[in-house]
Amino acid sequence: MTTGGEPDRELLTELVLRTFRLNGLFLARAETLAEPAGLTAAWWQVLGAVLRGPLTVAEVGRSMGLSRQAVQRVANLLVDRGLCEFRPNPAHARAKLLAPTDAGRASIGRLRDGTVAWAREMEAELGADRIRQAVQLMDRLIEVMTQEPSGATAGPR
Repeated sequence: MTTGGEPDRELLTELVLRTFRLNGLFLARAETLAEPAGLTAAWWQVLGAVLRGPLTVAEVGRSMGLSRQAVQRVANLLVDRGLCEFRPNPAHARAKLLAPTDAGRASIGRLRDGTVAWAREMEAELGADRIRQAVQLMDRLIEVMTQEPSGATAGPR
């Protein structure tokens, strides 16, 4: 806060603008890394979300801050291309589970060399401790942003 109790709105604006810029840079790098594996950044994002276990499309969306509809479009493309499959969901008849196929796992495996090289480059430039601190700050920002302010809900609808 600045003197007089007013928040420094410009400071928050700078954080938001830099976050938008960083998101764009991450997505551009993801496109570059994903292309040799026959993926797009969006396909990688959704496929990566279900590697640890099948999830519903809504669960994938919530975990990444995306709408269910946006994830559904990508999930359908992944299924059409044989990279994922829909499985029955014992907990909900209509909300199928999205799971990677062997071909989907192989596509993600082809990203390894590029992502390892990028991680080495970033760690050499920034240091592991600073990256860890950035992750912790981002986790805290997510926590604050997903709280319900004044009775309103935060996040995608």
